[in-house]
Amino acid sequence: MLTRLREDIRSVFDRDPAARTAWEVLTCYPGMHALWIHRIAKTLWDLRLRWAGRFVSHVGRFLTGIEIHPGATVGRRVFIDHGMGVVIGQTAEIGDDCTLYHGVTLGGTSWNGGKRHPTLGKGVVIGAGAKILGPIFVGDGAKIGSNAVVVREVPAGATVVGVPGRVVEGDAVGAVRFAAYAVVQDCDDPYAKAIRTLVEQSQELDQTVHALRAKLDRLERQLDERKKAPDERAEGSDGPLRAVK
Repeated sequence: MLTRLREDIRSVFDRDPAARTAWEVLTCYPGMHALWIHRIAKTLWDLRLRWAGRFVSHVGRFLTGIEIHPGATVGRRVFIDHGMGVVIGQTAEIGDDCTLYHGVTLGGTSWNGGKRHPTLGKGVVIGAGAKILGPIFVGDGAKIGSNAVVVREVPAGATVVGVPGRVVEGDAVGAVRFAAYAVVQDCDDPYAKAIRTLVEQSQELDQTVHALRAKLDRLERQLDERKKAPDERAEGSDGPLRAVK
């Protein structure tokens, strides 16, 4: 137990630069408190004391704002940062060294029994507000961008963004710099990049159309002036002839 406690404290220091002392981590990190309470609830659940497990889980939710079903499986050195609004379903499985930020949901997409929640490999990072839904597998070292909605398998080492979630980079393409609360600007979503290109082309087309319209208006004015000039000359030459007659 002491070994697990030291591991949990070390994982906080490794992943949160705001942590200052072990006492602060022990007393002021609800993510750690939620995991400790979950271990008690999980033990009761595995002993088939289901109501007791659910009640302990409910107390943990009340105290920390983090809801972890007692049936969920959580690995070692998992870190839940901030944590408010995190929901982890009954059949979810979280590998060692994973990191979850606030508002993350590991949820299901079906009311049927059996495996219906996601499985996370080792070292997975899930940004704030992301939703991982269904009995899918997220590979080791994958990164899920903030507010992404993932409903398909994620290969190891990949980075997923968007709604629905799309893989934008992976080991085969090259490493991606990743931020906990969003994907950085140089890691563009290909769909967003395509839309931005279309918008830029549309703006250029509008400018071209305006320029052509201005040229046409100028040519029409010049043509009208040329048509008026011969008529005026003709009227001026007929005047004396009429006078002579």
